[in-house]
Amino acid sequence: MSNEENSKQALDSKKESAINLMASILQLKDKNPKVFFGAISGLVLVVLIMIMSGGDSTPVSKAAIKNIEVGQRYVLKSANAYDPAATVRLVSTPGAIAAYDDTEEADRSGACQHMPQGTQVTAMDFSDAYGKKNAYVKVKIEEGECKGNEGWALAIDVQ
Repeated sequence: MSNEENSKQALDSKKESAINLMASILQLKDKNPKVFFGAISGLVLVVLIMIMSGGDSTPVSKAAIKNIEVGQRYVLKSANAYDPAATVRLVSTPGAIAAYDDTEEADRSGACQHMPQGTQVTAMDFSDAYGKKNAYVKVKIEEGECKGNEGWALAIDVQ
């Protein structure tokens, strides 16, 4: 026999086995429905237990937050951006960062409000916000055309 005939014969025997299995299951359903539905319920229960048992209990890692100290030098790095060209927003008062689109505003080009990542800063002061201690850090810019300017940044963006 050739390989093609062997594979066809194996396929036919698998189909016949599946048909026989289905026939015996349907026969069980007709003869003894309590056993049939009990077996289905048991199978569903086992699947539910497997789903609910969870998996790996390793906790999700979070970004490491440094303990920032007044007078120390840090760099600005956006904790929520993967784009190296992303900027870090500095505001004049803590808590003024809002969720609005300011892409058309003129402040993008001047006023030292959007600093590139990696800009050297010195921590000057802290402010609490939203029930979180030291959520904002007042920073003094130490390099570039905005050197000497001060502003408030989110603490997670000062690293």
